[in-house]
Amino acid sequence: MPPGPEITAEAPAPEATVPAPQPRPRRAVRLARLARREAARTGIAALAGIAFALAFPPYDVWPLSVVAVAALALLTRGRTVRQAAWTGFAFALPFFFLLLRWLRVVGYDAVTGLSIAEALFVAVLGAALALVSRLRAWPLWGACLWVAQELARDRLPLGGFPWGRLAFANTGSPFTPLAALGGAPLVTFAVALTGGLLAYAVTAALKLRAAAGAGRLRAALPGVEALALAAAVLLAGYAVPVPTKADDEVKVALVQGNVQHAGMDFLGRPMMILDNHAEATLQLARDVKAGRVPKPDLVIWPENSSDLDPFQYPQAYDRIQEAVKAVGVPVLVGALVDHPGQSGYIDNKGIVWDPKTGPGASYAKQHPVPFGEYVPFRSTLSKVITRLQRVQRDFYPGDHTGVMQVGPARLGDVICFEVAYDEIVRDTVKAGARALVVQTNNATYGRTGQPEQQLAMSRLRAVEHGRAVVTVATSGISAVVAPDGTVQQRSEEFTRDVISATLPLRDGTTVADRVGAAPEWVLAMVGLLSCAAALLIGRRVRTDERNKRGQQ
Repeated sequence: MPPGPEITAEAPAPEATVPAPQPRPRRAVRLARLARREAARTGIAALAGIAFALAFPPYDVWPLSVVAVAALALLTRGRTVRQAAWTGFAFALPFFFLLLRWLRVVGYDAVTGLSIAEALFVAVLGAALALVSRLRAWPLWGACLWVAQELARDRLPLGGFPWGRLAFANTGSPFTPLAALGGAPLVTFAVALTGGLLAYAVTAALKLRAAAGAGRLRAALPGVEALALAAAVLLAGYAVPVPTKADDEVKVALVQGNVQHAGMDFLGRPMMILDNHAEATLQLARDVKAGRVPKPDLVIWPENSSDLDPFQYPQAYDRIQEAVKAVGVPVLVGALVDHPGQSGYIDNKGIVWDPKTGPGASYAKQHPVPFGEYVPFRSTLSKVITRLQRVQRDFYPGDHTGVMQVGPARLGDVICFEVAYDEIVRDTVKAGARALVVQTNNATYGRTGQPEQQLAMSRLRAVEHGRAVVTVATSGISAVVAPDGTVQQRSEEFTRDVISATLPLRDGTTVADRVGAAPEWVLAMVGLLSCAAALLIGRRVRTDERNKRGQQ
């Protein structure tokens, strides 16, 4: 038989080779790639944060606050939430580090730690700005979010830390009069809105480059309108009446006794600071008797002007009594005293000391500074951070405003950092203060820029409440601020000085006093609702896109 066809088994078809899944890069690798990809944007954000710090005292270049807001809006526009959060953090960290560098007397670890904590709030702001940048009118929503960020930072954690608010960079700018209508939050809103509108004009200009022919004019209109609106917001403050007419007057003398040296150990030997203020007051009494200066109606000493508790140390009591009797008018004395009802605690007080009846009405600081005047979680943290053991006793918070009758004047006492908190100053004015006194001790932070930053807050409060404000410091800066926010007199740092001034007393209230915190909460809620709207719109767009792909 002829051989049949050769039959061979058919080779099986080769299986399709599926590439093995690549292992996901480790977190460190992913972060490194992200850092390289975002390096340029991060660098620009950091430079914008540095510029923002220069808007605040002691530099006072307030237009940079508007530029910084515009820069952050542009850097976060169209980015993902994570990218924008990182950009916000990169913007805020150098800003707070430069702004709070006065904390270096405590340690650069304190500067760094507080800067990181505060920058986290701005990181959230950056993420929110990216969300609302997809909405129409995004400069408006962004301005509301700036207010929301400050609202949270002013209250959280441990009572908050308001340093670095946009309003505090604008205490001598065209925006300042707006404080009389809506307080510091309205000033922040106006500055942020102006910056957002500038950013909108920049984006419109970039689009204009791509337009051609007749379309260029139409493309230019949104940018021109944004610039015109920004100018209107900037100039709106000039239309706001700032009440300054006095209902009465009082002659005051501010005593700055000075300290031995700056830094953490400014106290020197016991009684030294008290002696400095007593001697300056005795000299004032001699000058009055000789006719060199007019006799004041009252005298004001700063916070901690008595470095010993006058109720526990007779020599301190007698020294104060000697000075007060010599000048012959009531003196508002600052002293740390044992709390009468809570053993182991201290009150940071302003005490009205009468030349005839001695110590009378007093005010205890309501908002002690965490880690400076009390230690949260003391039993745990003081073991880890041994430096906290220097705060040997905790300050006890006061429970009422500082409105007191000091001679012929009904004054509102605010102690040191309390001037940064809206509600404390507002409640003091609403309780009947006809002028405000800020007793402060800045000796620890002398020549660091912190006294200038605190004085700027006094200027804003004067406009916000239509009240004269006197700041009295142990070592400077002591100053007299008129109800329109202008500094009429001020001392130099680390000098002994006595400032004599005639202080206007006012009874009327501003719109800001009457509306209270309502503008802040309304603007913050609008900002949060705009974020919610952006999320809902984004979800709906993604759902529509998935449905379209499913139908194809």
